[in-house]
Amino acid sequence: MIYEVEQKFRVSNFAPLERILRELGGNFQPPISQVDTYFSHPSRDFTTTDEAFRIRRVGELNFVTYKGPKIERETKTRRELELPLPEGDDAVSHFAELFVALGFSPVANVCKQRTYVVLDWEHQHVDVALDNVQEVGQFVELEIATDENQMEECKRSVKSLAKTLGLSNHERRSYLELLLEAK
Repeated sequence: MIYEVEQKFRVSNFAPLERILRELGGNFQPPISQVDTYFSHPSRDFTTTDEAFRIRRVGELNFVTYKGPKIERETKTRRELELPLPEGDDAVSHFAELFVALGFSPVANVCKQRTYVVLDWEHQHVDVALDNVQEVGQFVELEIATDENQMEECKRSVKSLAKTLGLSNHERRSYLELLLEAK
């Protein structure tokens, strides 16, 4: 079973973080646009169970993702299942139509510009995401995908990297929760 160990922080300016990430050997990827369409479950309230179900569009690429409940308070550690879907807008429309036919309801679209920075930190592969989320703001996410055996080590690494980057006051709410609150 794969888990994501993640911490997210609101920031006002990416420039200081970009400088430090470069000094640490971060490999910057070209910026991408992501659109996440979230769905509510027909018989359980994901806001209560702390789960998420979405279709993610990244250019022509599409994915369906289930995120389980967060399993601890300091990081957003949770089970994540992400599966590729066929490419293109038609695939997104058809799968959204399928989910609606099964009783799911679209909740909202979270739109963001994301720059990935790949970083090796304390023997861990860390995905750093610099996110500009429409109607929500700027954030940095630190994430490590791991199995259950490495979870504690990954939590320590994420917290250590956050401290090195000068990040504090992590945000546990999802972009969807923040967007819905902003509206």
